[in-house]
Amino acid sequence: MDVLLTEEQEMVRDSARSFLGAECTPALVRRMEADPLGYDPGLWAKAAELGWPGISLPEAYGGSGLPLVYLGLILQEAGRALAPLPLHSTVTAALTLAEAGGAAQRQALLPDVVAGRTILTWAFAEADARQDPAAIRMTARAEGDSFVLDGTKMFVDNFRAAQFCLVVCRTAPASAVTTGLSLFLVDTAAAGITETPLVTTAKDRQSEVAFRDVRIPASSLLGPLHQGWPIAERMLDRGCILLSAQMLGAARRDVEMAVEYSKMREAFGQPIGAFQSIQHMCADMIIGIDGGDLLTFEALWKMDEGLPFQVEVSQAKAFCNEKCLAAVRNAQIIHGGIGFMMDLDLHLWYRRVAAWSMRLGTTHEHRARVAAALIDHPGQVILGRPLPA
Repeated sequence: MDVLLTEEQEMVRDSARSFLGAECTPALVRRMEADPLGYDPGLWAKAAELGWPGISLPEAYGGSGLPLVYLGLILQEAGRALAPLPLHSTVTAALTLAEAGGAAQRQALLPDVVAGRTILTWAFAEADARQDPAAIRMTARAEGDSFVLDGTKMFVDNFRAAQFCLVVCRTAPASAVTTGLSLFLVDTAAAGITETPLVTTAKDRQSEVAFRDVRIPASSLLGPLHQGWPIAERMLDRGCILLSAQMLGAARRDVEMAVEYSKMREAFGQPIGAFQSIQHMCADMIIGIDGGDLLTFEALWKMDEGLPFQVEVSQAKAFCNEKCLAAVRNAQIIHGGIGFMMDLDLHLWYRRVAAWSMRLGTTHEHRARVAAALIDHPGQVILGRPLPA
C-alpha cells in the first residue's frame, strides 16, 4: 500500500475541500440542526452534480466506478466541514445494493441515487445496539407473495429524508448453518411505519423506526433468504470505515482551530502555544489523527484490493474512537472555559466526533473483534491474512 495520495486523489480531495469551504458554513450547520430534514436540498443537489453519491458506484448506473479510497476522501472532507448531507447513509446502502441487489432493484434505484434524486438509509441496530446477528429481534414472515415486517429499529440515519431503507430482519431461527437473517429494501412511506426523531449529541437526524404489520412484496428481498448476515456485515464494515474517515476529517479541523488559537491566545505575556505542555498536547492530537488516517485508508485500500479487511476496519474504528475523541476534548481544553460554550463553533465539531465515536461499534466491540482474530483461532494467525481453517 502506498500511503501517499496520487495526483488524482489530491485533486478530488482539494476540490471537495474548496467546494465545502465556499458552500458549507458553521451557520448553515447550525440551521440544519433545527431543520426537520437535517440537510440542505440545494447543497445536496450540488454534491450530486459533482458526482459524490455515485463516485464508487458502477458506471453502468451512471456512477464513476472509482475505488472506495476516493469515497473515503470525500467523506473525510464532509466531516471536516460538518456538511449536513445524507451522504454517508446513502452511499453505505447504495454500495450494498450494488453488491447484492437484483438487477431490477439496481436498475430501479441506483441511477436516481447517482443523480441525487433518491436518498437511502439502512436499519440494523435495535434495543441491543451491538453489531451482532444475535441482537436482531425484528421479524419478517412470509405470507403468500409478500413479507410482513414487525419490530423496532434504533438509530436509523436520515430516515425522514430517505425514500428507501435497507432493513435487516430475522426470517428464521439461528442454526449451525445460518444466522437466519435477511435484508429487505423497504419504501419508507409504506403503511405501518412510524418514525420518532431521537435527540442526539450531534443534533443530526437519527430515528427510532417502528414497523407494525408492514407488508412488502417478495421482490423486496435483497440477496438469498435467511443468508443475509454476510451482506449486512459487509455493509456495516463499509459504513464503519467511511464513518471513521468522516470522524478523522472533523477531528483534524477541530485540532487545527485549537493550534491556531494557541498561537494568538496570550497568558503571562506570551502565546499559550509557547508553553511546552500545550505543545505536547497539540503534538499528541496530530499524531493520533495521523495514525487513524493510516489505519482507515489501509482498510479502504484492502477493500478495494479484495483482501481480508475486517480486522483492519476494527483496528481503525477502535483507534479513531479513542484518538479523535481525545483530540477534540483537548482542543476544548486549549480554548479554556469558552471551549465548553455552545455558542462557540468549536462545539459543533466536538459534539459530532463524540457521537460518531459511539456509532457502528464501540471501542470495546471492535477490540473484541480484533482479539478474536488473534487468539480465538488455533494455528498461526497473521493480521491481514485469512484465518486458518
